[in-house]
Amino acid sequence: MRPSVRKSVFAGIAGLSLAGTVAGCAPSATQDTPATTGNSSPATSAAPSTTSASGTSSSLASSGSVYQDGTYSADGTYVSPNGTETVGVELTLASGNVTAVNITPHPSNPNTRKFQGEFAGGIAAQIVGKSIDELNVSKVAGSSLTSGGFNQALEKIKAEAK
Repeated sequence: MRPSVRKSVFAGIAGLSLAGTVAGCAPSATQDTPATTGNSSPATSAAPSTTSASGTSSSLASSGSVYQDGTYSADGTYVSPNGTETVGVELTLASGNVTAVNITPHPSNPNTRKFQGEFAGGIAAQIVGKSIDELNVSKVAGSSLTSGGFNQALEKIKAEAK
């Protein structure tokens, strides 16, 4: 590995570590959003869903889940060799399980656009049908840095859905 590439990789890893540490101090930027169909976002990955836009405590009692059913959105940030990047995440939950995911890329350059697009195209296969508590994405379709932003947004969504 060339020294310049090695420095970029180490800088990216250090940045992700710092971003994860600082993220715990940031106020929540999530909100409940109504479930939508026909989303015009360029990168939509979703499974069929019959959940309502927002859950109620009665759904908690019957499912045993600590999360309210509904659709939640948050942005996550991560550090790439080109600087800080943002990725939008929308998850639909039912009984604590992910039933749909939509990724909204917010690229700042062509490289980021490529990797966020690949991530968006492959994330549903890795998380739909799984418990939100089991999720910790590390690499999707060749994109490893975008997962840091996804995981950050996931933590915001988990806090909002409780």
